[in-house]
Amino acid sequence: MTICKRNREHVLCLGLILMAALPLMAQDQKETPIEVLTTKEGIRFGIWPSSPKEPSPVLFVLGSSIEGTLGSDYFRMSGNQLAKKGYICVSIDLPCHGQEQREGEPEGIAGWRFRLENGDNPITEATQRLSDVLNHLVDLGWVDTKRIAVTGTSRGGFMATHFAAAEPRIRCVAAIAPVADLTDLREFTDVKNKVVVDQLALEHQAERLAGKGVWLIIGDRDDRVNTDRTVALARRLTATSLEMGKPALVDLFVISEPQGHTTPRWAWTCTESADWIERQMIETAADEQK
Repeated sequence: MTICKRNREHVLCLGLILMAALPLMAQDQKETPIEVLTTKEGIRFGIWPSSPKEPSPVLFVLGSSIEGTLGSDYFRMSGNQLAKKGYICVSIDLPCHGQEQREGEPEGIAGWRFRLENGDNPITEATQRLSDVLNHLVDLGWVDTKRIAVTGTSRGGFMATHFAAAEPRIRCVAAIAPVADLTDLREFTDVKNKVVVDQLALEHQAERLAGKGVWLIIGDRDDRVNTDRTVALARRLTATSLEMGKPALVDLFVISEPQGHTTPRWAWTCTESADWIERQMIETAADEQK
């Protein structure tokens, strides 16, 4: 059963669909050629399937490290489909992943807590790197600046949504089983500076996301990132957009998923999110021509 209310000003879908799922860390990852480049400031980034010969639509894909994200069919998600339509997929090492792990700090989410407790904000740092990479790609003439999107899985969904909020050139964001609030994670139990961490919750980005397309999918019993938090985020985004007199372009799918923290029905998610991103680009362009 799918419950969906949709019009041009308000899109809020609650899907309750029985389907099989793959574990979040898929076992069928395979090596894929990736171009790893650097900006003139020395920021490392990856491109898949290859650097373009003309301005192209861009999909930022965020998950962990460059190689772990772009090198996997699973984590490229919608990029697998969109590449067939001329998109290039771009990624960076998230904070505390790959070459962005600093000496003496934990890897991954635990490293985020370590930085925050030591007065360093990894989220602001990463969104700035992402914007710098985008600037670099624009300077190279590789970007269709009217067709830029971002997607991410789990912690990558958290970072993707922050990037969409911080960067006005991003048209839409697709977040898959996203972290919505760091305090829901076991790594942030009893975090010292909870006030600072609380302010990083995605609900506090609602005003900056107002009017942008946001696609969310979450399992109905995801106790790792908290299903209810993602549902509350979707409602907050819709309410804030409408209060500001902007289109509320939020699609939320809550999927029956017994495996907990995972991407429900992987192949379906890939196709559905890719189609949604392409629709956002087409509809936004049509609105701008009016």
